[in-house]
Amino acid sequence: MSGLAIQLFGKFTIQADGKRLGGIDSSKVQELLAYLLVYRDRPHARESLADLLWEASSTAQSKKYLRQALWQMQQWIPKTECEQLIRIEPDWIRISPEANYWLDVAEFERMSALVHGVPGHQLGDKIVALLVQAVGYYRGDLLEGWYSDWCLYERERLQNMWLAALDKLMSYCEANGDFEAGLSYGMRVLRDDHARERTHRRLMRLAYLAGDRTGALRQYDRCFQALEEELNVRPSGRTEELHQHILDDTMDSGRIVEPRLPQATVSGRLDQLRSILTQLREHVSEDLDALDHALTEPDEPGSGLQAH
Repeated sequence: MSGLAIQLFGKFTIQADGKRLGGIDSSKVQELLAYLLVYRDRPHARESLADLLWEASSTAQSKKYLRQALWQMQQWIPKTECEQLIRIEPDWIRISPEANYWLDVAEFERMSALVHGVPGHQLGDKIVALLVQAVGYYRGDLLEGWYSDWCLYERERLQNMWLAALDKLMSYCEANGDFEAGLSYGMRVLRDDHARERTHRRLMRLAYLAGDRTGALRQYDRCFQALEEELNVRPSGRTEELHQHILDDTMDSGRIVEPRLPQATVSGRLDQLRSILTQLREHVSEDLDALDHALTEPDEPGSGLQAH
């Protein structure tokens, strides 16, 4: 890969022309670059950056640290790539909008945006292929091992996007009968969030539809245990209802089969409705006859009505 390739998911890494760059031990230099890349869509005032990254220092000292970090960054990244990537002005700094580089977070966000608001079962094959590629970029949470407030916020945001993407893929797999792939996506979710009840419920459905009723019931047991241990709650009514349908073997083609009324009950209800309709027709007919009679009958003498 030519140019810069930067990975922020998992461990921070940066490559130039396919070779990983080393020789920088300053976590603040890495954090400065990572912050600029995550918020690459806008410029940042020098003073704001200095206060954010060196908040425990005085204003003058934090500005000095920022200048040193920028100098170290320029020594770390090859000159041509660095000059193309970062715009440094007297009062502000930003990632150049014209810079040519590859960033895993940017690709993940771009591909995830293509399916925003679209239910998983409505996705086309080409979009699904891109979504699979996007979740593949998520090699771990954003900048693992970093605990700055801004990083924690962005980590949670991107993690939620990743979980939503996996949810869509599970829904797509269920709708298209690829139950095994759907199960694998669900297990990836639970590795990060053991008590995500929605995922447990979908895994129960997928296992059942794949012909593994025992696996579906065991998934319910894992859900029950995870909710109890992590949140001290019981499964929701929807989960319990699904569990009961699996126990009763009343799921068909991915949909819960609603219990049917006995045939005699249905027939009786139809007869009752027919009787009500017949009575309504008779009443309407009587009312129409009475109205017609009132309109055609001549006025009787002494009725008090006079023609003028």
